Amino acid sequence: MADLLSMGEGVLKKIASLALVEAVAIYGVEDQISELRETLSYIKAKLSDAEKQQGKNHCQQVWLDQLEDIFYDAEDLLDELECEASRKKVISRYGGIKEKVSFSFSDRLIFRDKLSHKVKEINERLSKISYDKSQFDLNLESTDDDMAHMKSQEVTYSYVHESDVIGRDADKKKIIEMLMQPTDDKNLSVIPIVGMGGLGKTDLAKLVYYDRSVQAKFELRLWVWVSKDFDLKKIIERIIEGATGHWLSNLDIEQLRPCLQETIKDKTFLLVLDDVWRDVCCEDFCRWKELRDLLRVGASESKIIVTTRDSKVASTIGTHRPYNLEGLSHESFMVLFKRCASSGEEKEPRTELLEIVNYNVEKSQGMPLLAVILGNLLPREEEEWYGANMRDREARELVEVKILPRLKLSYDDLPIHLKRCFSILSLFPKGQKIKAGKLIRLWVALGLIIPTKEKQKPEDIGVDYVKDLGQRSLIQEIEEYGSVLSFKVPDLVHSLATTVGRKYCSTVDLNPLPIPESVRYISIPTTSLEEIPDYDGVPHFLRNKTSKKLRAIMIQSQVDERVITRKFARTCISKCNHLRYLDLSYGSFEKLPSSIGNVKQLRSLILSKNKQLKKLPDAVCELQNLLHLDVSGCSELDELPKNMKWLVNLMYLYITTKQKSLQESGIQYLKNLKFLGLKACQNLQVLFKGAYRLTGLQELLIKNCGRLISVPFGELISLERLSIERCPLMLIQKKTSFPSRLCVLSIASLEQVMELLQRLNESAYTLKSLCIRDCPNFTALPEWLPNYTCLKEICLIQCPNLASMPQGIQSLTTLKELHILYCGELSKRCDPQSGEDWHKIAHVPRIKLDSKQIQWTED
Repeated sequence: MADLLSMGEGVLKKIASLALVEAVAIYGVEDQISELRETLSYIKAKLSDAEKQQGKNHCQQVWLDQLEDIFYDAEDLLDELECEASRKKVISRYGGIKEKVSFSFSDRLIFRDKLSHKVKEINERLSKISYDKSQFDLNLESTDDDMAHMKSQEVTYSYVHESDVIGRDADKKKIIEMLMQPTDDKNLSVIPIVGMGGLGKTDLAKLVYYDRSVQAKFELRLWVWVSKDFDLKKIIERIIEGATGHWLSNLDIEQLRPCLQETIKDKTFLLVLDDVWRDVCCEDFCRWKELRDLLRVGASESKIIVTTRDSKVASTIGTHRPYNLEGLSHESFMVLFKRCASSGEEKEPRTELLEIVNYNVEKSQGMPLLAVILGNLLPREEEEWYGANMRDREARELVEVKILPRLKLSYDDLPIHLKRCFSILSLFPKGQKIKAGKLIRLWVALGLIIPTKEKQKPEDIGVDYVKDLGQRSLIQEIEEYGSVLSFKVPDLVHSLATTVGRKYCSTVDLNPLPIPESVRYISIPTTSLEEIPDYDGVPHFLRNKTSKKLRAIMIQSQVDERVITRKFARTCISKCNHLRYLDLSYGSFEKLPSSIGNVKQLRSLILSKNKQLKKLPDAVCELQNLLHLDVSGCSELDELPKNMKWLVNLMYLYITTKQKSLQESGIQYLKNLKFLGLKACQNLQVLFKGAYRLTGLQELLIKNCGRLISVPFGELISLERLSIERCPLMLIQKKTSFPSRLCVLSIASLEQVMELLQRLNESAYTLKSLCIRDCPNFTALPEWLPNYTCLKEICLIQCPNLASMPQGIQSLTTLKELHILYCGELSKRCDPQSGEDWHKIAHVPRIKLDSKQIQWTED
């Protein structure tokens, strides 16, 4: 249901977007679109009632399914309108694309009539479904689903048997050390414990709560379960009850305030606020401030422990660095499992069963909840069955039924716009690093990110989405290296994404298994053709009549080149006319079918790593909605089409080509291009000559282009991120200077590294990240480096002739991270034990020297 609400909101935002307003005006369909907007607004308002009733009866589900189809059709119609308006603009600017697509006055009238008919049809369907909803009872206040949701939010209490909690002694010790630290009289100390659901945050807080040294230090110890509703009155009532034993529910909040202050005045107290959610950072923040101010009458050594899944909660209300709780060690997990499995008996589970549980430890990220569930699921008389079936789907699903409701609370707390984005994670393979850029481009292509303000960039919004998921503990191991952001999805969270998105997202192989008609997004895993001897180039999902509804076909990772054949590509293009994202990576065809021009709503076309592709059809340039084009690793590609300038919305272009110059392709006129990547363009000598319009280019990647002799850095006035790798013959003109907005510079295997660094003067007040790797000619860090007052990250990797750090580097107070890896003499000089340069860098919070983290603290 959340996906449906998000879809409705997305369609309404699209109608309000500047591009669509212009398109509506061009074709004179203001009245029809206005009617569509009004009906959609009414339906969306009713969805909040329907959401409570989802699953209540069959009729309601039919109603919701019908509404979903209408929303998809409305999106298709609006995209078609926007695309045709873009094509008209291109024609007026550059002349006809082809005679068959040039727009005469009569052509526009025909399209307008066709469009009006489609809008009318959708409005009629919406009116009918709006009428039909009145026969369903959508206004009940609670349902079985609501009760299940409430049950999954178990009320916590402070009591715990210390012997029941395994592997948390070190965590307990660190939290107690924080509690024992002296406190500033002006601030109430708040210590956040952060981690995903099921990691044992509450149990850790209980261990601390009942520790003898803690009991001795605090006159009052108080435990309050908060959950999603930060109800100030209830919290105050529970604090008073915990301190006095009296329940004062008959008093209003004005009467409770003085009671609370009188109860804790001048007393040293420890208050645990268990299970605090994101609302405390938003609409409930004023209530948090009021509670904090009321509690300040306590003694100065009083402390608060907050447990939360959300690092934003920790940073908003915490006064200490968040304590990020990790999973149990393998050893502790097994101890806990054996204890739960033995049920007090001395008998130990059989060896083969322990091996199977060992297999699941890593998958669960050491989650104590899983150890308990696995142990408690083991009936003594059925141990043989359990061991035989633990790897089977039935047993895994049994475990997920017990765990996923806990994790789903985090999904339920997501804002509407993030819920559809979250389910897309299920299309990626389990356990692998995901590059945020690829995910964000997929989100953008599917229309899941719609800027609400004129100057908002979808890619920047996408980065915020990724970081928000990280703050909510739904993704982990978030790393930012230069301009590349990556992360991992915990296996159990991936299972959650699969569960909530199974209606729309499906990972399919080439076997003849049916997929639900509702599926819109497909991903194909690594597949062995030996397992499918009768594969003829067309997978079963493309033979399904519902394939015309597909919006995304994605390759998860490297596949056999015999899978993505010309027949595969031709079938995708001919049958799936509403595709927004088409990934044909690792293909084995020489030419993309020219019918690609008919997939007008396509926004992302991925053709990378096709070793046989020789030519792109000119029809590619008819895709005015295209945002992303990737032909990197296509080593046999002779040249790009000559009318690339027609791709007026193109934002991302990553290419490998045999061309000597890109001038004839017209890339230099793509004013909306944000990313340009050049990989293994072995013949490339010159990018462009003459006038340039790449005034919006923000990132340039040049990799393994051995003959490149000219790069117009000075013309790229918006360039923020530059990466140059393995370009030994690249010449830098004497008058060349870098743009004044450069934020990230990454250099690898570049002979002219010293010369290039001397041109950075214009970026002294913007450069934030500098990475230099595998450059033997790099002999000294520039003396001007201390002048770069915004620099936050320096990475020096495999530069063996670097001798020392420059004087004055201590003045780089913004520097947060320094990596010096395998840099010979410099690595020795920066050693904290005996290095002569250690004093120059000791102020940096995070330092990695060779393979060791010398010091690693949060900001």
